[in-house]
Amino acid sequence: MTLKRLSLLTLSLMQLSLISTTALADDDRFKDVEITSQKLTNSTYMFTGSGGNIGVSAGSDGILIIDDQFAPLADKISASLNKIQPGNPKYVINTHYHGDHTGGNAHFGEQGIIFAHHNVLKRLSAKEGTPKAALPVVTYSEDVSIRFNNDTITLKHMGPGHTDGDSVVFWENDNVVHMGDLFFKDRFPYVDLKGGGSVVGYRNNVGKVLTKIDGQTQVIPGHGELASKDDLMKFKHMLDGSINWMNKQLTEGKTLEQIHAEGVPAKWKDWSWNFITEKKWIDTLYQDLKK
Repeated sequence: MTLKRLSLLTLSLMQLSLISTTALADDDRFKDVEITSQKLTNSTYMFTGSGGNIGVSAGSDGILIIDDQFAPLADKISASLNKIQPGNPKYVINTHYHGDHTGGNAHFGEQGIIFAHHNVLKRLSAKEGTPKAALPVVTYSEDVSIRFNNDTITLKHMGPGHTDGDSVVFWENDNVVHMGDLFFKDRFPYVDLKGGGSVVGYRNNVGKVLTKIDGQTQVIPGHGELASKDDLMKFKHMLDGSINWMNKQLTEGKTLEQIHAEGVPAKWKDWSWNFITEKKWIDTLYQDLKK
C-alpha cells in the first residue's frame, strides 16, 4: 500500500471514529429525554422534551407539527404523536432555522411538507450536509394560512427578531399561538445577531403579537411552560426595561466593563439562566444597541 493510500485510509478511519463518537454522545445526551404531551384543546397539543416546544394539531385532516426538536428525538416524537393519533405529520412548520427546532426535519420531511420563511430555507441550505428532505418546501415572505382540522392556522413573519426568519403561528378558532423563540418564558431571550436578529425588532414583534391575542389565548413559548397573555406582557416589560436601561448606559458613555460591573437592575437578576446569563444578555444589548 502506498503512503498516500495509507494516509487516506487513516483519515477515513479517523472521520468514521469521529462520527461514531458524536453519534454515541448524542445517544447518551438524549437517551433519557421523555416527550410529554399537554392537551390544550380538542385538537391542539404542546409537546415538551429537549429543545424548542412543539405545537401539534391532530384531527380529521391529519397531523401538523410546529418545530421538531433535535434529530435523535425524532422517533420519540413520532411515538408520542402516535399515542394521540396514528399517522405521520402531513405538515411541518419551522418557526426558525436553529437545530433545536429543526433537527427532526430530515425524519419528518420524508413524508411531510415543511413550511418556513424564505430565510429558513436560505440558512438551512447553506449548512453543509443538510439533506434535501430537511429543507422547507413551501416558503413565504410575510404570512401563509393553512386550513386544517376545522381551523385556520396562520404563519406570520413580522421582521427580524430572534433571527431574520421567525414565524409566529396563530390558531384562529382554538385561540392558541406558538411564539417560537420570540418568547422564552421568564428568561432572558437569545437574540441571534449573527442570524439576522435584532433586540429592538424582537421587542417590537412581541408587542405586535400582544395586539393579536386576548386573555384567553394559550401561549406556547419557544422554551418554558405554557403561558398566558399576562406572561407575555411581563416578558415584554422586561424587554422594554432592558432596552431603556442599556440605552441610558450608552448615553452616559459607560464601557462594557463598567456595565458588567454594575449589572442589570435587581428586578431582572432572576431572569438569568444557563444559556443566556446576565453577562450574555448585557453583551447582546450592548452589541446591538451601540450600533
